[in-house]
Amino acid sequence: MKIVLQRVGRAHVSVDGVEVGRIGRGLCLLVGIEKGDTAEDVEKLARKSAELRVFPDEMGKMNLSVAEAGGAVLAVSQFTLAGSTDKGRRPGFDNAEEPARAAELFRSFIESLRGRGLTVATGVFQAMMEVHILNDGPVTFILASR
Repeated sequence: MKIVLQRVGRAHVSVDGVEVGRIGRGLCLLVGIEKGDTAEDVEKLARKSAELRVFPDEMGKMNLSVAEAGGAVLAVSQFTLAGSTDKGRRPGFDNAEEPARAAELFRSFIESLRGRGLTVATGVFQAMMEVHILNDGPVTFILASR
């Protein structure tokens, strides 16, 4: 499982021109589910995403989690994170989890974040989406469960 985590001033996602999720200050999480990912991978990265101290405290030091900063989460499934560009010019997606299993793990990830008291907006699984991100900082991290 891989996540591109970005601290945002605001973010929203649209499908076919219709907004389906929006947050103000918080985190945008682009979530890639890979073959072999388990419930343990989901919990590990949900906990890391929720607890990572990437928001500034009163001294300007990155010392607050998204909840401590009063932020929300926009989580968007992104199978291309499981892609490989090692060979040729066209990415390969053999390592991406099958859609039904990926959807199940993604739902578990969202529920784990909500279970930690976070407000979570999402995109639409397997839809072509437009994700609008106002990256704050810019602050961007790549998280991997393995």
